[in-house]
Amino acid sequence: MNEGAIGIFDSGVGGLTVLKQMLAHLPGERMIYLGDTARLPYGTKSRETVVRYSLRNAEFLLEHGVKCLVVACNTASALALDALACRFPVPVVGVIAPGAAKAALATRRQRVGVIGTVATVRSRAYETAIRSVRGTIEVYSAACPLFVPLAEEGWIEDDITLGVARRYLEPLARSGVDVLVLGCTHYPLLKTVIARVMGPNVLLVDSAEEVPAQVRRALPECPRSFDDVDGRQGDTAGLPGGRRDRTALRVYLTDCSPHFLELSRRILEIPPEDVEYVDVG
Repeated sequence: MNEGAIGIFDSGVGGLTVLKQMLAHLPGERMIYLGDTARLPYGTKSRETVVRYSLRNAEFLLEHGVKCLVVACNTASALALDALACRFPVPVVGVIAPGAAKAALATRRQRVGVIGTVATVRSRAYETAIRSVRGTIEVYSAACPLFVPLAEEGWIEDDITLGVARRYLEPLARSGVDVLVLGCTHYPLLKTVIARVMGPNVLLVDSAEEVPAQVRRALPECPRSFDDVDGRQGDTAGLPGGRRDRTALRVYLTDCSPHFLELSRRILEIPPEDVEYVDVG
């Protein structure tokens, strides 16, 4: 495939669900992941703050020669995707459009539920994207802000998590939705608990699973690497095992996060020594 890495950023551990899908479905690509653990969560912050954080994250990744940006954060996808696409000379792929399209095509009852952060739900980005595919669909949304810290704590199937899930999700279950969009990349980590509350007749849509196909469609439009755009060389040193022609991964965090390290080991078998800490300003 094209030279240059794919850059992926999220506010914390949730983006690992996107990264896992990317590694599985794009095995010939190098990837750079940035987890902005120093400034999470994004979902409770203003639009202006989320845009500012997202632009700086993207600048960091482009300084490392990425040819495509994946915004593995629903809040940033909802609030900052247009700003990113206008600012940078590479394709920018969010997580909202792929998940919304799958949900719109999968529903039989024309009733889709969406759960996300306060900022994502308030933006109505999923509702707009779902109805752009099928305008007759009724969309029922619920903010689930406590899901993010529960995922960050690693309380994946804890009784406390189950109680919180029931409080958030039982109204959606009673609404008759047959598809539920997990509108935050942290939420697939809690999929077992969410499925238990929603029941076996509700399809859970994980946007992360749909992202690789959209990235693959964008790749032919990419420059070979960012240095083709403005003469700068991408940073390709220090890749695991020196495997430049095979999948190689670099992981950066903006703060030391024991929970990230634990989940990265559990989800992707990333050893702690392969994680670097950076200040993106």
